[in-house]
Amino acid sequence: MSRLKSCFEKLAVEKRAAFVTFVTANDPDFDTSLEIVCGLPEAGADIIELGMPFTDPSADGPSIDRAAQRALKAGGSMNKTLEMVCRFRAGNDETPIVLMGYFNPIYAYGIDRFSSDAAAAGVDGLIIVDLPPEEDEELRVPANAAGIDVIRLATPTSDDARLPTVLDGASGFVYYVAVAGVTGGRSATADDIGTAVRRIKSHTDLPVAVGFGIRTPEQAADVATVADGAVVGSAIVSLIENGLDKDHKPKEGMSKEVLDFVKTLADGVRSVRK
Repeated sequence: MSRLKSCFEKLAVEKRAAFVTFVTANDPDFDTSLEIVCGLPEAGADIIELGMPFTDPSADGPSIDRAAQRALKAGGSMNKTLEMVCRFRAGNDETPIVLMGYFNPIYAYGIDRFSSDAAAAGVDGLIIVDLPPEEDEELRVPANAAGIDVIRLATPTSDDARLPTVLDGASGFVYYVAVAGVTGGRSATADDIGTAVRRIKSHTDLPVAVGFGIRTPEQAADVATVADGAVVGSAIVSLIENGLDKDHKPKEGMSKEVLDFVKTLADGVRSVRK
């Protein structure tokens, strides 16, 4: 059984939603990023989304865009991202890791080579935001063959006519983008999210995790009442940025501050029982 499937089944027994965190690999540097990633499970993260640094993250807002640029400036690459997963797996073989980003770095690395290397490193899933379902077969087939789930994105504009295409071939879970626009923007209401999640679930048995716009424990708890997972990214990435000096070096205690904040979000998710 895949780590993602096992995770969601375990949480279903506990009658709670998954808390999913996003950080960019190598932001602000490899060692600090690894320290934060390795600390996320203890801080309450059930699933980790790890951003693959890319020069043009067009679906992301300013905070994640700046994180990607910092990561690249510090030597971030696909090799470094996979090395980070390997280093994480040396101490944690349970928490699922999902690589999130854009198709270009994977294509440049080589699709078959990437699928093999990512699986060997311990990657469980992929979210490729600029690869539509109609065009993801060249990645999805080798990734699935290597045991990696390809997670599809649904949006407020994914109507009942579109959803079957979005969901055909999807695995792991469905990521519902709660608002139109880039990451880090406004938040949707719990009622709107609940309606959308129920509609998606009428088309699939896959868990539905919701992201975009969650910044507080209260918002995370609201999402956890209606979805199978609450995803927080920009709020965590912004805190990393705020903990850097003028040279983009981490200030003393930055990693602890980030992980303490993650714990408050996790407590929000865990305060809700389905």
